[in-house]
Amino acid sequence: MIEVKNLFKVFKLDGKDFKALDDVSFNVEKGEIFGVIGLSGAGKSTLVRCINRLEKADGGEVIIDGVSINDLLEEDLRKERKEIGMIFQSFNLFMQKTVYENIAYPLEISKISKDKIKERVEELLKFIDLVEKKNSYPAELSGGQKQRVAIARAIATNPKILLSDEGTSALDPANTGSILSLLKKIVKEYNTTIIMITHQMEVAKDICDRIAVMEKGRIIEENTTRELFRNPKTQVTKSFIKNLKDETEDEIINADDFKGDVFRLSYGDDTYKRPILSRCVKKFDIDLNILSGNINKLNASSVGYLIVEIQGDEGERKKALDFLLENKVNVEVV
Repeated sequence: MIEVKNLFKVFKLDGKDFKALDDVSFNVEKGEIFGVIGLSGAGKSTLVRCINRLEKADGGEVIIDGVSINDLLEEDLRKERKEIGMIFQSFNLFMQKTVYENIAYPLEISKISKDKIKERVEELLKFIDLVEKKNSYPAELSGGQKQRVAIARAIATNPKILLSDEGTSALDPANTGSILSLLKKIVKEYNTTIIMITHQMEVAKDICDRIAVMEKGRIIEENTTRELFRNPKTQVTKSFIKNLKDETEDEIINADDFKGDVFRLSYGDDTYKRPILSRCVKKFDIDLNILSGNINKLNASSVGYLIVEIQGDEGERKKALDFLLENKVNVEVV
């Protein structure tokens, strides 16, 4: 569906070359929600602007349904962009237009008939649950309502792709949850492909099928959401997961404060409901102390973790760790 191949983008900064994108490659399947997460300055927004060619890449390719958009002429590019909707952190609504008029705008410039515009806008007002706000102006709406209108406008022409550039960053947790539910509904009902640009791991974990982590213009890690949480490879990813708002590990655990070895155990859907630790303690001559733990609800599954201290003879501890690994528990030394 979407292929990003070896994408480069360089800006001049204080007379020096700054690589905003440095050999970025990934694929996104039809109907998938693909997350791109990174800290400010990682290159996320530049990436999304290169995907719809608001920025022209200095190298590499963006291919959508087999069509390379890099070298399209202006007229062909306009046609391709009709298949790509976009939502922003700042909503970007027309303040002088009503909710109805905002949603109708892309249909009007596409020269759709008034009857069809009315039909589509009313359908979308029901879809975003804002029928009663149809004649209101953006200034009269909450942040969550504004973003719902922005999403309805973005999907008015039935685009194949929806790009969200920090689309939930300006919202409180309740409105964020509401917007994420709406985006899932769009994928389910319209089979839209979504790329989520965000710095919020709590957003990515709730909605994304796969996540790519960016740092300094490069993708440093990419995996399914479940596997990324179960077995993060890079320090940046581990930091994002550790700092989730719903994390219960409030204090830093210092392994030097404990007599035994301290491990972080990660569980997936197929393991976190099984009494693996109980069996481990019964099977081997060890003492096990649970220090911290949590279960993260992901888009389509769950991942749990425990921080534990294991005491006992070195041989028994090794057998216990081997047992955990055999039972598909990921083990990481703290």
